[in-house]
Amino acid sequence: MTPDERLDRYARLAVEVAVNLQPGQFLRISAEPEHLPLVRAIADVAYERGARYVETHYRDMHLRRARIQHAPEDSLDWSPPWTLALLDHMIETRGATIAITGESEPELLADLDQRRAQRTRARLAAEKLLDAENRRLIQWTIVGYPNEGWARAIFGEPDVERLWDAVMTATRLDEPDPVAAWRSHIDRLRERAAALDERRFDRLRFTGPGTDLTVGLSDKHRWLTAAEETLDGVPHLVNVPTEEVYTTPDRRRTEGTVRSTFPLALGGTIIRGLELRFSAGKVAEVRAETGADAVREEMATDEGATYLGEVALVDGDSRVRKTGVVFLDTLFDENAACHIAWGQGIPVALEGGEEMTAEQLDAAGYNDSIVHTDFMIGGPEVSVVGIEPGGAEVPIIQDDQWALA
Repeated sequence: MTPDERLDRYARLAVEVAVNLQPGQFLRISAEPEHLPLVRAIADVAYERGARYVETHYRDMHLRRARIQHAPEDSLDWSPPWTLALLDHMIETRGATIAITGESEPELLADLDQRRAQRTRARLAAEKLLDAENRRLIQWTIVGYPNEGWARAIFGEPDVERLWDAVMTATRLDEPDPVAAWRSHIDRLRERAAALDERRFDRLRFTGPGTDLTVGLSDKHRWLTAAEETLDGVPHLVNVPTEEVYTTPDRRRTEGTVRSTFPLALGGTIIRGLELRFSAGKVAEVRAETGADAVREEMATDEGATYLGEVALVDGDSRVRKTGVVFLDTLFDENAACHIAWGQGIPVALEGGEEMTAEQLDAAGYNDSIVHTDFMIGGPEVSVVGIEPGGAEVPIIQDDQWALA
């Protein structure tokens, strides 16, 4: 397969399978300048498929660095009105969005004031987009694009071909029929979600080196996969790759300590050796070998940022894990191991959640926040059990393998 054929195949996976663009739809692509080849390939496939218009939004981390260093304090979380208008149009017309990850300089902002760095975000725009995704008003997906900077951060050298090989494996593009492979894989994940729903566990317990964490589940929780459907009935995958089944926990019922098993890339800083202690659901202590201030400052964004909004299960059969690569990119690394996320919950992961009022969501233990940050807590040495309302423990992941029948 030539590089051009590979890029076309990847773009088709993103447009035709992941976001499932429909004829006449508006498509917004969010990317770094280093992702331009994939942006162009996606646009070509999108127009071929009948897109009405393709809009690109480029995130230049060097511009963000300059803003963090020099912009007025009261402008750091400002959202340009033209960006808000574009998002409004996309939502009103039931458009679609593809976000491309794969940071070219994952530690570009590590030496800056982390209070300013974590505050520098288009707050209203982020809220609007997150709300549209959670309410299933648009199709959306996330894919990654191999580039020299990302490869250098992972391997210590700009070995883009090695990174492409890992991405091809993780996204099943190495299969003779990737679409059929994805359908089979999603069916398997749906079976796991159904098995978890049937058990109606009260809480989950994660144990491993530095970890003894209990995550309480809402009595209305339901398990999901990344295969979603919009309110208009359009199926799509919210991220490629995906290996997880996930739900929204009861934000009030997380207790214990947890240690991350993978580094976390957080807004231009790499967090290594992250450790959190929870009490009554809330993060009571943050420690890390590097980058602890970045975590603390993001958690200071709002009250909900100190509580959990997601818990997800991934075992050792993960295609991402089998690459043997730590990608320093949450899209990939969260699909290599079990993970939890501080911040925004997922309404659809509660029975009837989309129809609930804010008061009803709060009563169900739902967590509201502008942030949603996943970090990895699973791996070969971490076991997961489900705890039934009566206290009986049922193995879910043991010896890195799915154990729940």
